[in-house]
Amino acid sequence: MKRGGIYFLAAVLLIHIVVGIIDYDYLISSLRFSFRLSVRIGPVIISVFFLIFITNYLITPDLIKKHLGQEAGIRRWLIAIGSGAISTGPIFLWYPILKRLHNGGVSYGFLATFLYCRAIKPPLFPLLVVYFGLKLTLILTAVMICYSIIIGVIFEINRL
Repeated sequence: MKRGGIYFLAAVLLIHIVVGIIDYDYLISSLRFSFRLSVRIGPVIISVFFLIFITNYLITPDLIKKHLGQEAGIRRWLIAIGSGAISTGPIFLWYPILKRLHNGGVSYGFLATFLYCRAIKPPLFPLLVVYFGLKLTLILTAVMICYSIIIGVIFEINRL
């Protein structure tokens, strides 16, 4: 365990001790609440760790190179577009994953296409259609896909 973790644990324990001295019933109430919450979210956390373990076990560098490497052809561009469009969460959380993919043999062109296509959000299409119409939604999506491929190809040509 790193020092920061030890300091954090010590601070939390110290706060619990101080709260226990000031108001013991409040401490017990908060610990019960924490326990109930842990019981409710525990199975979800265990499931997520299990899925991460299985994913890391099944997705090997050879598999990544096969489906996302240079020899995958047009399929890898379709994967970049589709996975970019359905990806969720803050962008900075994707950076370590993308770095790992690049270290595994995935080109910057693929990664650029993926990042550009993150702007395409299928769950928001109905709202986009309501406010701007179906025609604009389809044109905007098509333009974003085309430009993502162009950007990816530029990265491929320049071997950045």
